[in-house]
Amino acid sequence: MSSRKRGLVFINLMIAGIVSSLLSTAMTTALPAISKSFGVDIATGQWMTSGYSLVMGIVMPLSAFLVKKIPTKRLYLIGIVSFIVGEVLSIIPGSFAIMMIGRILQACGNGLIFAMTQVIILTIYPKEQKGTMMGWYGMAASAAPIIAPTLAGIIVDSIGWQYIFIFTMAIMIGALVMAFFVMTDILELQPVTFDTMSFVLSIAAFGGITLGIGNITKAGLFSLAAGLPLVIGLAGGVLFVLRQLHQEQPFLDVAILRKKEYALSVIASMLLYLALMGGTILFPLLIQQIQGKSATVSGLVTLPGSLVTAIVSPFAGKLYDRFGIKKIFLVESILLLISNACMCMIQANSALWVLILLNALRCLGIGGLMMPLLTWGTSFVTKSKVSDASALLTSLRTVAGSIGAALCAGLLSSGATPIAGLHSAFLFVTVCCILMLLIAVYVSILKKPAAESQKSGK
Repeated sequence: MSSRKRGLVFINLMIAGIVSSLLSTAMTTALPAISKSFGVDIATGQWMTSGYSLVMGIVMPLSAFLVKKIPTKRLYLIGIVSFIVGEVLSIIPGSFAIMMIGRILQACGNGLIFAMTQVIILTIYPKEQKGTMMGWYGMAASAAPIIAPTLAGIIVDSIGWQYIFIFTMAIMIGALVMAFFVMTDILELQPVTFDTMSFVLSIAAFGGITLGIGNITKAGLFSLAAGLPLVIGLAGGVLFVLRQLHQEQPFLDVAILRKKEYALSVIASMLLYLALMGGTILFPLLIQQIQGKSATVSGLVTLPGSLVTAIVSPFAGKLYDRFGIKKIFLVESILLLISNACMCMIQANSALWVLILLNALRCLGIGGLMMPLLTWGTSFVTKSKVSDASALLTSLRTVAGSIGAALCAGLLSSGATPIAGLHSAFLFVTVCCILMLLIAVYVSILKKPAAESQKSGK
């Protein structure tokens, strides 16, 4: 592939990725307005975000099979079209159920686009450029979800939440037209067969665990609403893993988790997404519901953090290409821990500049870790397993994000006072950050593998 062709493909991936990622969190700022519009409470309304993440987590394991079975261009176009149809349903006046159907279709499209994009970038670029290019794509994967609340807040207060979908749909239609001309069949097809049972088990595992944990704070651990989905999810997860380990052609090759470095990158990415989505849903609720500010103010408070993420993501990729993961992992984990621990002490009358500073510090940690962790983890698997490694990591971290959003929204609602609920939610996020820092310390003392030695030029 020529440099020009590669560049055009990358630009198209960036456009589609930015738009689809925007809608993963844009609903957090619009949540109070949409909940009021449809007459549902916050705990129900937040499923527009956590349900979106959940469906993405279910679609991504499926994408590992689809990229081996369906030509790249056709599958990529299917993802974009699904996203656009979902946006149309979200615009049509109707019930909250219709809105959720639209969100599910958007999540299906985003799951395909996101999973394919990572594999395509890791395939078309040489080893010495992978970290840098994944860093640039990280602006779409991490900056877009964080900047979305800012844009959404302005749109909600000025012309209405429906225009969030109208504007993004217009851009996505442009990406669809461009894809017809620049996208090609990049990924190699393989003679794989669809394992229906594995797919059903993956839905039971991811869906059951996420739904069950999301219902704990509202109904209690031993309630039917939480306990039954959790039992189904855990049982489905165990059966799914056992089936994959005994399949000659697994639906999703979980055996790659036996590689220690890859397994650590998966666990750390899950904790990172818990912190990302938990904080992302808490900030708008803090500013709008607790402090009584407008959606526009809520969005503007998160804007500096969004800019920080956009700036740091490409540099993090370059630093990874030069130094490897260890120093980046340690520094960014410390920043995340400090910012979230400080949020545990925020009060209802805390100054907006304090929130802006803490969110920017939080975003610095997120932007510096998201793509380097994925690039580092997938560097330890063979080329034929990159699609499995990318799909498994992104699906698990996306479901972790869904769990984080649901738990944080539930903890916020279940507190004796709103500020007490906020502190409980951020305490949960802080614990996740502590665990991530412990992993970073462990990685820093690991003997440097050959891949890392070559990367640092030593």
